[in-house]
Amino acid sequence: MRLSVIGCGYLGAVHAAAMASIGHDVVGIDVDPRKIESLSRGEAPFYEPELQELLAAGIESGRLRFTTDVAAASGSSVHFIGVGTPQQKDGYAADLTYVNAAVDALLPYLRPGDIVAGKSTVPVGTAAELAPRIEATGATLVWNPEFLREGWAVQDTIDPDRLVVGVPGGDAGTEAADLLREVYHPAVAKGTPFIVTDWATAELVKVAANAFLATKISFINAMAEIAEVTGADVTQLADAIGHDVRIGRRFLGAGIGFGGGCLPKDIRAFSARAEELGRGESVAFLREVDAINLRRRERAVDLVIDALGGSVFKKNVTVLGAAFKPYSDDIRDSPALDVAVRLHGLGAWVTITDPAAIENAQRLHPQLNYVADRDEALRAADAIVLVTEWDEYRRELTPEHASTLTTGRVVVDGRNGWDAAAWRAAGWSYYGMGRP
Repeated sequence: MRLSVIGCGYLGAVHAAAMASIGHDVVGIDVDPRKIESLSRGEAPFYEPELQELLAAGIESGRLRFTTDVAAASGSSVHFIGVGTPQQKDGYAADLTYVNAAVDALLPYLRPGDIVAGKSTVPVGTAAELAPRIEATGATLVWNPEFLREGWAVQDTIDPDRLVVGVPGGDAGTEAADLLREVYHPAVAKGTPFIVTDWATAELVKVAANAFLATKISFINAMAEIAEVTGADVTQLADAIGHDVRIGRRFLGAGIGFGGGCLPKDIRAFSARAEELGRGESVAFLREVDAINLRRRERAVDLVIDALGGSVFKKNVTVLGAAFKPYSDDIRDSPALDVAVRLHGLGAWVTITDPAAIENAQRLHPQLNYVADRDEALRAADAIVLVTEWDEYRRELTPEHASTLTTGRVVVDGRNGWDAAAWRAAGWSYYGMGRP
């Protein structure tokens, strides 16, 4: 099938490459010429495992190309919209500027029978507002939210755990759903749940999923706050309640909280939309979810201060990680980088290392010291702070090896990813989040 993808950022670039990999003829379109030039060379403009190989294979096969010319969308059967919906600068609501611009640019090239599939995360009610403009061309609007995990985005696109398609009523909706089944034929053939619903439900599925995950993370971090004043161990608590099949262990990792370009801004936009609908009280708890999340960053800084005797002034602090999560170079609302900046503001000499995100972090915060090599970054550190769970930090760095690199003997485990007993046995003072 011939497809177009409008917006070639994180979502769009992955979607375009993945669709080409399952046999479709795909054109990716974006207004940023530098991004298009990079993608056209088969080079991912951001770090995502497997994407580089997928891009190169798609371009070599002739099934994948990129352009700044929206006219290239003409002739495609399905047009995916995957542009960003950032938080508004003057409030919590989502900024739909790019969504509206994408639709306006696409309208002259739509034909009767075409499908416009929105993938961007939008406030509920957005599809209903966009539909009249699209339906005037004879095309049909559907909403097909994405559920990508950064670091696993390629896998999540090719082999998703569910597919959700919001369609209008009547024959147009039925035909659109059938066409989307063809687009995702490998996943559908293997039995992946394919949920056909209305526009509003499809829009809500995405924001509700993110709100639930954010709530689960902040719940265990709230328990960490209680554990810290009672002497309990939040990791054992999480293990114990996680055995309950109604709860589950995933996303019950206490630490410095969540970040990135999705969860923080999506729960804020959801709260703002609920207020607009007159139902702000229904999701009022999300404000506290956000507040708990931000408090954990401050708590990590406090632990470093306490561990270094009450002050970090002129102390060498090595921060392991800059990206908001491993397997990504994304520093948007990164708790790791926030902790580093706060320590720097208190007078610490902060050195940051990260396998993928140094360039992005350096562009945003040039005042910090960046060292690519992990061991070099650890030399002469008075304290080591784990903030991003890359394997080379969490699994591969041993306390014995760290002891050969610095005379400092303080570790602050912002992700509760290390074996506390092992570090203490090696002579280190270990501080965890919600752990004795």
